[in-house]
Amino acid sequence: MPFADAASGELPLGRLLRLALFQVSVGLATVLLNGTLNRVLIVELDTPTWIVALMIAIPLLVAPFRALIGYRSDTHRSVLGWRRVPYIWFGTLAQFGGLAIMPFALILITRPDTFVAGVAAACLSFLLTGAGMHVTQTAGLALATDIAPDDKRPRVVALLYVMLLAGTMLAAFTIGNLLADFTATKLVQVVQGAGALTMVLNIIALWKQEARNTKITMSTEANPKFSEIWASFTAQPNTKRLLLAIGLGAMAFAMQDALLEPYGGQILGLSVGSTTALTGTWALGALVAFAYSGKRLAAGADPLRLAGLGAVAGIAAFLMTIFSAPLLSVPLLFAGATIIGFGVGLFSVGTMIAAMGLSGPNNAGLALGAWGAVQASCAGLGIALGGLIRDGMAYLALADGFGATLADRATGYGTVFLLEILLLLVTMVVLGPVIGRDNGRTMSESKGFGLSEFPT
Repeated sequence: MPFADAASGELPLGRLLRLALFQVSVGLATVLLNGTLNRVLIVELDTPTWIVALMIAIPLLVAPFRALIGYRSDTHRSVLGWRRVPYIWFGTLAQFGGLAIMPFALILITRPDTFVAGVAAACLSFLLTGAGMHVTQTAGLALATDIAPDDKRPRVVALLYVMLLAGTMLAAFTIGNLLADFTATKLVQVVQGAGALTMVLNIIALWKQEARNTKITMSTEANPKFSEIWASFTAQPNTKRLLLAIGLGAMAFAMQDALLEPYGGQILGLSVGSTTALTGTWALGALVAFAYSGKRLAAGADPLRLAGLGAVAGIAAFLMTIFSAPLLSVPLLFAGATIIGFGVGLFSVGTMIAAMGLSGPNNAGLALGAWGAVQASCAGLGIALGGLIRDGMAYLALADGFGATLADRATGYGTVFLLEILLLLVTMVVLGPVIGRDNGRTMSESKGFGLSEFPT
């Protein structure tokens, strides 16, 4: 089986796959927040795009604290002997709570007299769901590294990443099929079902995974301050430039997150099911990128060169997306979505490995937390800016501010896609000086990242 060698006597493959179910629940929530719900709010409920973009960006307010969450779970004190379980459990409850109240928020939005209350409730539901995702994922990855042997940890992390993408793709296609004939009742059932499934998957994933150890959780030894550890980490050469490149690239790829499905619905007339499938093709592209990265990294390729290749792929993908509107080409839009996923996959894997290379023996979690915090925070900012820019440019275009040729809704979307291309070009400029400069040791020295085992 692929990734069979990620298993060990301490962590059998069945137990590892069961633990990976928390990533499936994160992928499911991601599809709902960034895909299905934003399209329904914008197209079916006629909610202003900037409001929807801000809703999607709200959960990412928690993202900057991912490194701190990981650090806190490392040093959590508990009489029960658990460090990770409390964080995963309360993250799951927050994720479930957000999905539970989300349908009622959507109902309030449909009525003019309760629109403001509906938007406030929707913001709360998005915040709870997103915060739960971040806490669960951070503590879950930390738990996986705790229970996996040292030599198996890279492959375990790789398997969990694959499960996230597979869960995203499976959820996108499943929700797309369920909403092929869209009704408000079906949408409520899908969201509530996702909340219930989240609880089931995470309870199964968490059951009897972390051994109780009061010697660790009740230790009286003083822990180093987070600020001291962070200052030491960022003082390393090229760290700040790498984090800047990660932030720029994440923002560039994320500005379309709240726009791609509405773009397909408003400009090309696609159904809810068809536009949700765009997220599935995005995840498929990311999986292909994961497999390609495995071959290249196993051959000794520079991870940051792969990240640069991802940026180039993103530029081509956004050009395809732009031209799908004047050509009225649905296949071109789906191809663009697939290549966007491919570019995101290459960029994410390349920069993640480079960030891991900056870590020392005692701060690997901090390095991954920093990568996730910068990426998610800048992605949230990109999503919010994408919605604001789209609405502003569309308003000016429809008011004949740019002439009759550009007096179309597609102008707002096209402006955002062009800005993403420019940001990717800037990302490549920032990455250039650090490519090939001791980017986190060689793959052989770091024992790989488990990518070469992915089936191709």
